[in-house]
Amino acid sequence: MTLREKILALFESSKGQYFSGEEIGKALNVSRAGVWKAVKALQQEGYPIHAVPNKGYCLSRDSDILSCQGVQKYLRHQALRVQVQDRVNSTNQAVKALAQEKAPEGTAVVAGCQEAGKGRYGRSFYSPQGSGVYLSLLLRPRDWSPESSLGLTTMAAVAVCRAIEAVSGEHPQVKWVNDIYLHGKKVCGILTEGAFSMENGMLEYGIVGIGVNVYTPAEGFPPELQGIAGPVFSRTFPDGKNRLAGEILNQLMDCYQNPDPLGHLQSYRDYSLVLGKAVEVITPTGPIPATALSIDEHFRLVVRYSDGREAALSQGEVSVRPGKE
Repeated sequence: MTLREKILALFESSKGQYFSGEEIGKALNVSRAGVWKAVKALQQEGYPIHAVPNKGYCLSRDSDILSCQGVQKYLRHQALRVQVQDRVNSTNQAVKALAQEKAPEGTAVVAGCQEAGKGRYGRSFYSPQGSGVYLSLLLRPRDWSPESSLGLTTMAAVAVCRAIEAVSGEHPQVKWVNDIYLHGKKVCGILTEGAFSMENGMLEYGIVGIGVNVYTPAEGFPPELQGIAGPVFSRTFPDGKNRLAGEILNQLMDCYQNPDPLGHLQSYRDYSLVLGKAVEVITPTGPIPATALSIDEHFRLVVRYSDGREAALSQGEVSVRPGKE
C-alpha cells in the first residue's frame, strides 16, 4: 500500500476528524514533508481535504469519491477482495480476465466509469464518469446447472434492492428480470455472464455485473434515456457511492451464502414491479399484451395472454403497458 493509500484509509476511517502532519507521520513512520506531498496529491485528485493551521488535515464528511479505502470500510464479508478503478472498459470484462487467471471467489472490480459498459443482448450500458457505480463480482458456485444460473441474476436484483433500501430508505422494485426501478425510473441494470465446464456442463464461474445511476449525470441523461433512467439520489449524499457499492456487495454475498438456494425467491416476488399488472411481452415479431400472474420457483415469469393461454417465461423482456400501471 502506498503512502497516499495509507493516508486516504486513515481519513476515510475518520471523516471529519483532524490529524496533524506530525501525528500522521509518526503513525505511518514518514516525514511531515512526505505527508504534505501525499495530501496535496489527494487534493489534486479531487478529495476535499481541509488543511487548517494548528489543527492539521481533515477529509470532509460530505465527500463522495469512490475509492478502495472508501468501499472497504463498509464491507463485512472476508471473502470479498475489491479493486476500485477510476475507469475501465467494462467491469465484467475486467473480472472475466481475473477469473481466467484463477482469481478466487469474491473478487470484485468497482469502477467510476465504463468506456464500453455491457447490457443484455449486446446493448451498451451508459456509464458516465462521476455519477454512477459500476461493479462486477466473481462467484464460483458448486453444482450449478445452466438452468439454475438465472438465480444469480435474481439474487443480484434482490441484493441491489436491499442495498438501496438500507442506504437511502427508499423502496425500489424489480422489473423482471434484471432492471431496478425507483420512482418510476430505471436506476440499475444487471448483467450476469458465466463460463461452463465442457466436462460436466455445470457452471465453472459466474460474473454478476451491476450498474447503478447514483446521481443524474452533470450533462443529464442522453435523449434516448430521458424519461426512462433516473438516479438513486436527487442530491449529493455523503459517501453515497462507497456506501452503495459496499452494501450491494454485502447483500449479494448474504444471498449467495444462504444455505437455502431459494432463500431470496419470496423477496424477489415482493420487490416485483410487474406482478398483477398488464404487460407487453417483447418478441421478435412485436409486443404481445398479457397479464403478469406470478413468478414460479424457477424465477420464470408466468403470464396469461388475452386468449387465455398461460406461459412461463425463462428469458426475454416485458414492459408495463402504458396507462395500465
